[in-house]
Amino acid sequence: MSTENRVEATAKNIEGKIQEAVGEVTGNPQDKAEGKEKQAEAQVQHSVENVKDEIKKAID
Repeated sequence: MSTENRVEATAKNIEGKIQEAVGEVTGNPQDKAEGKEKQAEAQVQHSVENVKDEIKKAID
């Protein structure tokens, strides 16, 4: 497990949530969409790290 990658993904998720909320408040659909996109990217990063963890466990 790469802690650095997980921290980066968590930060991107938080950034996306904030951007989505700002887009919601300001009525800016582009900000809202970009925020959701960042959250999806973060989820993919977390999934990749989970797969890496499972592979490592299987090897050990």
